[in-house]
Parts: sequence; C-alpha cells; structure tokens
Amino acid sequence: MIPRTLLAFFLSAAPVAADTLMAVRVVRPNAIIAPEDISVSQTAIAGALPGDADIIGLEAKVTLYPGRPILPAHVGPAALVERNQPVSLIYRSGGLTISTEARALSRGAVGDSVRVMNLASRSTVVGRIRSDGSVEVDGNGGLK
Repeated sequence: MIPRTLLAFFLSAAPVAADTLMAVRVVRPNAIIAPEDISVSQTAIAGALPGDADIIGLEAKVTLYPGRPILPAHVGPAALVERNQPVSLIYRSGGLTISTEARALSRGAVGDSVRVMNLASRSTVVGRIRSDGSVEVDGNGGLK
C-alpha cells in the first residue's frame, strides 16, 4: 500500500516538459540529415519527434523548414536503390532460385516495394529491396 502523502506527491507533480526536434535550415527531400540540420526546442509539440530521437543519417521524405517541428513521417531510412539503377532481380520458389539483371523504375530503402524492369524480357515486376541492394520478387512473380 502506498502512503497517502507519497501518492499525493506523485499526483500533484508538474508534468515534465518534453523537448522537440526542429529543423535549423531548409532540408530538401531525399537529403541525408546531418547534425547541423537540426536543433532541440524546449517546447513540447504533440506528434513531433522528441529531442532525444536519433535521426542523424536518416533521409528527409519532405522538405524540412527552419523553425518547424519534425514529425515521424518527415524522415525515414535512406534510399538504397535509385531510379534507373541496375539491380539484381531474384526469384525464389521452393528450392528454385532464378537471378537476372533488372533496372529499378523507382527509388527505395531496404524493405520498400519497387517496380523493376527485367532487362532480358522487358517485363515489369514488383519486388522488395533487400539489404544487399538486390530486389526479390515474391512467390506469385510480383506481376503488375
């Protein structure tokens, strides 16, 4: 059982002010966020990233403007595959693995779905970017 005086202390304590990440200068979409691009504001803003969030090295998904809070949707992992970049296209089904060359039709980070064009057949498929930069097509071939 908690003593009443201790319980009253915790219930009457002032709320702790949270820090918020703010952009210091304009950061364009697809740019990698550097330490000099952000600062910590003493103002708590609902929905914004807290001051202790580690976003250095992430990519801006939208334009970040000076003095505006940075929201979680504004940043994400840096793209691993760029548009028109040659990639290895991998298809696996059971014990069968087929690998061929393809060209990315969009950019994306690890785990993103991207459209790629098989260079041999000129067909377009959708696959998921793997950590090595290759694109893996799912079991139904990812045909679109």
